Amino acid sequence: MRAESTSCVAIDTNVWLSAFLNRRGVPAETINRFMERHHPAFSAASFEELHSRLWQPKFDRVLSLETRRSLLHDVERVACWVEIPARLISQTWCRDTDDDEFIRVALASGAVRLITGDADLLTLDPIDDLRLLTPRAALDEIAQGKVP
Repeated sequence: MRAESTSCVAIDTNVWLSAFLNRRGVPAETINRFMERHHPAFSAASFEELHSRLWQPKFDRVLSLETRRSLLHDVERVACWVEIPARLISQTWCRDTDDDEFIRVALASGAVRLITGDADLLTLDPIDDLRLLTPRAALDEIAQGKVP
């Protein structure tokens, strides 16, 4: 996972988890393609969600402890870290307010895209200049040269 530029992409926790569980699936391919030119954007809260979800016991059978440590380390090492400004903290967009954190991260980082499979988030596309796309739609945009 290495990005050549400093632009960011926001990626929903469930997309990361899907990619970790199936390294040949569309979410993994999408993340890998975006990571060629972009850094994954995280706030402390969004990374903590990824961390805590990845350490749930249900993943014990499919991902070793060492694999999970390594995945989190690799993501953390290349991440674009953002602090959420006060003007965004008070804003809400989603029925599930936990999902608002991904929008905040995307907007605070100036992300080129927010990649998610969450239907509630996807119905908000676009938010200003931010596109919210499924992994498949994001991969299609890359193939069509539509991603900066």
